[in-house]
Parts: sequence; C-alpha cells; structure tokens
Amino acid sequence: MFSAELRHAAADVWEAQHAHPFVTGIGDGTLPADRFAHWVRQDHVFLLDYARLLAMGAARAPDMATMRRFAELTSAILGEEMELHRALAAELDITQAQLDAEEPSPATAAYTDFLLRTATLGDYAELAAALLPCMWGYAEVGERLAAGGRPGHPQYDAWIDTYAAPEFAALAGWCRGLVDDLAADADAALRSRMQRAFVTCSRHELAFWDMGWTLQRWER
Repeated sequence: MFSAELRHAAADVWEAQHAHPFVTGIGDGTLPADRFAHWVRQDHVFLLDYARLLAMGAARAPDMATMRRFAELTSAILGEEMELHRALAAELDITQAQLDAEEPSPATAAYTDFLLRTATLGDYAELAAALLPCMWGYAEVGERLAAGGRPGHPQYDAWIDTYAAPEFAALAGWCRGLVDDLAADADAALRSRMQRAFVTCSRHELAFWDMGWTLQRWER
C-alpha cells in the first residue's frame, strides 16, 4: 500500500515524535501544565485551519461519498475535538476569549500555511497526503500511549482516551484508504509530490510537539 510507503519514508520523523518529551510527558503524567496549556491554545488555532483544509477536501472531492465523508470530518473537528479542547482549556483556566485571541506561533503558522497552500495550489491527491500525518499520527500516538496505561492525570488521561479511541483510528484508516486509492491512479510524478507533502507535514507535526515543549512564541 502506498500509505505504508509514506510511513516508511517518514519513519525517523515519526519515531522522533513518539520519543519527544512532550509526548512521553503526556504518557507518564510528567508534562508541565504550562506546556500543555500552550499546546491546547495553539492546537485550537491549528484545528480551525485544519477544518478549513477538510472543507476544501469536500469541495474538491470527485464523488458524493467522499464529499460527505469530508463534510463529516469537518463537523467532527469543529464539534467533538474542539469540545475536548474547550473542556481542557476550562480546566486549565483558559477562557474562550483567550482561545479566540490566540496568535499562531511560528510553528503553527508554518504548518497551517503549508496545508492551505497545498490544498489550494496542489493536486487533490496532494491535499489527501498532506492531511494524513495529523490524523494518522495522533491515532498512532494515542494507541501507543494507551498501551502503556493511563498516567492517572485527569487531563492527560482524557487526551489519551480521545486519540486512542477506535473511532479516531477508523478516521485515520479511512484517510489512509483515500490516499491509497488516489495513489493507485497517480503517475510517478504525482506520487512523488504526495510523498513530499506527507513527509513535510510529518516534519511539521514534530515541530508542533516541539513548539509546545519550548513554549514557542514570536519574539517581540
């Protein structure tokens, strides 16, 4: 499967994500609260643009079934996943007004700019490949952390439960299937561009974890 080839091409980056102190800190409950709060605020910013990417996937989908699936994913991001973030934010004393006013960090801006540029200027297959690392990556992180047991930390337990859920794994599986189907009809040049989009977004995912760990913001 082409998605397996993509995963292999970005294997070093993905393993670096699993070993990142932000991720391992969620898994063992030692992640400092200020780092997690920064991630929650920045992920709120990211998810708004990720939902726009999914909506563009619906607009560019070649058939009604795929269009409907993208529309459902957009709704899920703006609904269930954003609800998780709002609940986590409230527990961390972050108000909705603060979430709405959050300025994207350099890493967040770079990632969302790449996603939206790919969605508007790239081939539809590149769009699909670009959105896959986020969905698949979080499912894989959630699964691995869940296999190690919950840390007994209310926020981190809820985070792991969300991304380790079978429903989230199913979303990632659907996205992999879409990429595989599109790759089957693509020539070598398009598959190369799909791989470049996938690897680039995998690198952005790693940079996003690092942004949370370092409390990255624009220098004033």
